[in-house]
Amino acid sequence: MLVQTKRFTIAEYQRLTDLGVLKNTTQQERTELIRGEITYMVAKGIRHTFCCRNLLEELSNLVKGRAKLQCQDPIFLSPDSLPEPDFVIVRDREDNYLTGHPTPDDILLVIEIADSSLDYDRDVKGALYAEAGIANYWLFNLVDHRLEVYSEPYRDIQGKGNYAQRRYVLDHQAIALSIFPDLDVQLEISKVLPKI
Repeated sequence: MLVQTKRFTIAEYQRLTDLGVLKNTTQQERTELIRGEITYMVAKGIRHTFCCRNLLEELSNLVKGRAKLQCQDPIFLSPDSLPEPDFVIVRDREDNYLTGHPTPDDILLVIEIADSSLDYDRDVKGALYAEAGIANYWLFNLVDHRLEVYSEPYRDIQGKGNYAQRRYVLDHQAIALSIFPDLDVQLEISKVLPKI
């Protein structure tokens, strides 16, 4: 017997969302479309929420007047993915994205925060971002207590995406936002990661 899986287009997924089909009756679960498959996102734990809250505060100060910061909102990765990263820094656009979600051309930096979803965020979503040509991907790794910085996206001979450069920024270090070379301020990792 042949087993077939239904893959959804972005338009179909958005229609299901608009109709309320993807809502659990007991609580609203967050979903995202990854390579045509509807994926339910794991609930955020306390450490994830702590990191998210601190990062929101720090990034808001750094990007103000330079770009837009969105938190857990969709980005459009054609043809069949509509992920909702924890944070995305996007170019300022006159319409403020009223006419559509940001696309890879709009995206300066994608950020995920991961503990139980670490392998998924690193291998599946990281590959997806690289395939889309997103130049900068940060992964706040709560398991190993560090920031993983990915750059130089490429596709291998089979078309699978990856990043040529990866470096670790430890909790006692700081990192500059390379997307703003004129910015003379760094993000201190200890202000973002929960203490261990």
